[in-house]
Amino acid sequence: MKRKSTAYFIVLALIAFGFISNNGKASDFAIGTTLEDFSLPDTAGKTHSFNDLKGKNGAVIIFLSAQCPVVKGYNERINQIAADYAAKGITFVGINSNSTESLERVKSHAAENYKFPMLIDKGNIIADKLGAMVTPEAYYFDSKNKLIYHGAIDNSRNGDNISSNYLRTAFDTSMSGKPVKETRINAFGCSIKRAGE
Repeated sequence: MKRKSTAYFIVLALIAFGFISNNGKASDFAIGTTLEDFSLPDTAGKTHSFNDLKGKNGAVIIFLSAQCPVVKGYNERINQIAADYAAKGITFVGINSNSTESLERVKSHAAENYKFPMLIDKGNIIADKLGAMVTPEAYYFDSKNKLIYHGAIDNSRNGDNISSNYLRTAFDTSMSGKPVKETRINAFGCSIKRAGE
């Protein structure tokens, strides 16, 4: 009985936070497209350009949320991947595009959970440019800002029974000089709450 009630509340939470899967229909930013440099403020108000944050082997833009339960389930894995690849020249750049999350909440969440910068995408300009729909959703760009991979981090919401590490595989394949085979895997998580919605 307890298991059923826990599952029921999880389903309700996912509905409340707008749990969806990004089926790719909203994004016109195709694999192989080059991203122009852009600048956004971090949670302290300091402006950063993407090119300045990018590592020698590229960067991951990852759309995150301070309240999404799916993101919370991924935080430890995201930090581990970021740490594992920082030494290999791939940096992580967090972006929060949710119009419903206050700066204070985003700042607190980022300070408690991430060791990489969290940028504030007011008016969801970058989310719209890339076609990001959910959190977490990852975009891996190479050193020349060409999009190599877009989508899910792995195939498990809670970290159990991971059988496909999509993002790690994209990193390793790209750095070995080979073309990434799985370039687009549907991301799943909570919907990005856009301005005006």
